[in-house]
Amino acid sequence: MLTKPLSALKGRSISMSQLLTGVVVVALVVAVAVLGWMLAGKSDDVSAIEQQQSDRTHAEQIALDYATGAAQMDYQNPAEWQARLTKGTTPELGDRLRKASTSMEQLIKPMQWTSSSERITAKVESVQNGVYQVVAFVNVYTKNIQAPDGIESTATYKMTVDSNSDWAITEITGIPTAFGGDQPSPVRPK
Repeated sequence: MLTKPLSALKGRSISMSQLLTGVVVVALVVAVAVLGWMLAGKSDDVSAIEQQQSDRTHAEQIALDYATGAAQMDYQNPAEWQARLTKGTTPELGDRLRKASTSMEQLIKPMQWTSSSERITAKVESVQNGVYQVVAFVNVYTKNIQAPDGIESTATYKMTVDSNSDWAITEITGIPTAFGGDQPSPVRPK
């Protein structure tokens, strides 16, 4: 509220330097506000990109951990293998894998099948609405009656990891190899 009447202010003049100083101050305030707004927008963009990369890395880690565990097998302890085979899967997929592994026991016990595995890498191929298509590769060293000295191979798993379902694995398949046919995998659920 003005305490002096307007007629009292009429005699005062504003110098050119005061006017320029006022304009510069207003321009600086506006510039700082605009830069702050732009920085906040960029910060949100960077955060979104970092979150997307973190989620991709998480999906790849889930796939690689699963593939490494699923490729480890010992005919003397099929229940341990079955637990690794179903870990982190949806109930539906887990049920299919349990049935398949029970059938596989008829093969792995007489052949005295053992295998160990070593992780190689995993890569997200695509993402749609929080559902990740991931390919995981592991080295597998297998011994059995037919190969008592062991055979080394690379197993490839293609799987679907759903972040909307607490990062559960919803589907697992093998990938055809360059030599033709499907890559052998410890269990091929149908």
